[in-house]
Amino acid sequence: MYLDDDAPIAGGRELWGFPKKLANPKIVHEGEVVVGTLHYGSVLCATGTMGYKHREADHDQVLASLAAPNFLIKIIPHVDGTPRICELVRYYLTDITLKEAWTAPAALDLRPHVMADVAKLPVLDIVSAVHFKADLTLGLGEVMHDYLADQSAAGTTRLEKVSA
Repeated sequence: MYLDDDAPIAGGRELWGFPKKLANPKIVHEGEVVVGTLHYGSVLCATGTMGYKHREADHDQVLASLAAPNFLIKIIPHVDGTPRICELVRYYLTDITLKEAWTAPAALDLRPHVMADVAKLPVLDIVSAVHFKADLTLGLGEVMHDYLADQSAAGTTRLEKVSA
């Protein structure tokens, strides 16, 4: 996730575990097109275009997709570079007020960059594109699985056997 503000980058990394980086994302309306760009420094890494207010989207479908659970792997390293936290986290968007939603044809151009290599995610086909305006809250996460707890328990068992 690329943002242009330090505070949400730090909070998002520490609380939820979002892999955030400082960059310059922008979405603008240019005539009959919505244009999204991502610059990392002065280099253009991504450009997305979508027809502006082409066809109204099904609000119930958009609300259902926004209300569905989201998941991420939260990885925070130890001072020696090994994983200190490695968790599957579930979070929800809450307090959702959908103001408008639109669907339209879209195109996406991803370019390689050493620090923002979004081009490693190949786009084979654009299935759909939705642009919406909404008020919502990013709820706090819930740990669904702690991958390192399994290793800690196994390590504790091994130490107990050696000591006995």
